[in-house]
Amino acid sequence: MLIRHATLNDLPAIAAVEAACFPAVEAASADALRERLMVYPDCFWLMIDDAADDAKATAARAATVDGRLVAFINGFVTDSPDLSDDMYADAAQHDPHGAWQMVFGVDTAPEYRHCGYASALMRRVIEDARQAGRAGLVLTCKDRLVGFYARLGYVDEGISESTHGNVVWHQMRLRF
Repeated sequence: MLIRHATLNDLPAIAAVEAACFPAVEAASADALRERLMVYPDCFWLMIDDAADDAKATAARAATVDGRLVAFINGFVTDSPDLSDDMYADAAQHDPHGAWQMVFGVDTAPEYRHCGYASALMRRVIEDARQAGRAGLVLTCKDRLVGFYARLGYVDEGISESTHGNVVWHQMRLRF
């Protein structure tokens, strides 16, 4: 598996996996993903199956230039300590010198789930944020994923003020 940052050429694969991972009211649109990629491509981490058999390709296992997109994590950097709903729609809030790496989404193509890929990719994002001198990372997740993120070192700070997609979200923080 190859881990790399995204380019605009990856947009079709990213949008396909995003649509496969989230209900429409929660998923980022292709236009929103394009805007994010134009402003902060280095805040998109892609895990690519560079040995994928094209004969077995499916719509959810969208192609990139160098293989099949297995999983990706995206978000931006800010000095704001809490993840707010307006951040999803306003890429201009990204501050490459900010203290906190926000995580907007952790997406794994359905046929690659439960193999440890999201955990491996998140460990890479955590290490990159640490090396960049960030204070830590912040994400929101549904109740069923609190334990998953806790195993990676995140602490549940309780119910977020977020109403994104009309869902109840927990804010999770990993401090360095």
